[in-house]
Amino acid sequence: MGNQLDRITHLNYSELPTGDPSGLEKDELRVGVAYFFSDEEEEVDDRTPSDCGFTKDHSPAEEGPFAVSEVEYSAFCSQECIFSKLRENEDLNVYSAKTLLTMCKPGDLLELVATAQAPHWAIYEQDDRVIHLHKGEIRKDSLLEICNGRHGRIVNNRYRYRPLPPDLVMQNAAGHLGLSSEEICWTNSESFAAWCRFGKREFKAGGEAHSAEQQYFLKVHLSGSGVHTLVFRSLEDMIRERRRVDASGILKELSLVNGGKE
Repeated sequence: MGNQLDRITHLNYSELPTGDPSGLEKDELRVGVAYFFSDEEEEVDDRTPSDCGFTKDHSPAEEGPFAVSEVEYSAFCSQECIFSKLRENEDLNVYSAKTLLTMCKPGDLLELVATAQAPHWAIYEQDDRVIHLHKGEIRKDSLLEICNGRHGRIVNNRYRYRPLPPDLVMQNAAGHLGLSSEEICWTNSESFAAWCRFGKREFKAGGEAHSAEQQYFLKVHLSGSGVHTLVFRSLEDMIRERRRVDASGILKELSLVNGGKE
């Protein structure tokens, strides 16, 4: 795994931007830094539909759309918005796997969601087949089978990067089929699927050159506790922390800029 200490971002007050990229007032801004000691486990498992948190209000057999309770985010690199998951700006409804199949086109970016679990991402191929990273392997599976009671949505516009043409997206995905953990450079399904669609090396672990000037700001909208802003040195670190929050609902702040000490 290597020495993880160089991934910690140390900041002081003078290093903060003069204003929050989304326009928050300064008294609403809390900045934290996260670091990681192990690679994220892949999140598709053998849960039953009732474990996914949907059966109380609706059955997985129902078509949707359905609203789910989720943490909302936006993310910025410098002053540019690169990621948005805000209900006020976009449709966050989810659909059953069968309904989702009627909506998908080759090269679409899919997100499968369940309660208390990081979302699973995949690239849609055709005829119910998706290509995804699962348990350290790039593989092709049936969307209906991997949903296993989960609901999903198309998230082509979640990241604000310019997408590749669908044929190149499929070429990226299919070209890595069969590769396993020692041969790949993605630590989770989202990073792999997003790389296939956008082709940016920042989605790869270690694929980004760190610089003091470039920082990523992740705004986490937590129900009942306002908006928290975390600062990261790489896109990969930011993705991993966001997925950890999705799975746990807990915001871990390891370093506060407002005078707090580690």
